[in-house]
Amino acid sequence: MASILRVVARRYSTANKQFLHRALSDTSHSAHHGEGDVWKKMFLFLAIPVMGFCTYNGFFSEEANAEHHREEFVPYSHLRIRVRRFPWSDGNHSLFHSHYNALPEGFEDEEH
Repeated sequence: MASILRVVARRYSTANKQFLHRALSDTSHSAHHGEGDVWKKMFLFLAIPVMGFCTYNGFFSEEANAEHHREEFVPYSHLRIRVRRFPWSDGNHSLFHSHYNALPEGFEDEEH
């Protein structure tokens, strides 16, 4: 077993040395000269407009979906089980609670 591991390690180290030698001896950097410019242009002309469109869509699609009503509460026994109280607020509301999240007793009335 140890001899097999020695052979594998020797072949691996020889292959790495040959790869490293070829990589370091290659002095022509012309093949990789313009790659930074391509990525910079892709970021400026592709990524920034896509991020802007997604931001615009996220803000204005919320207004279109504001008419959605929450579903009717069904008191399933396997959902909203509270073994321990939450360490914030009254212990019954989750950390990011909204009027769309049901409590074990049902939905809260929306307060504005």
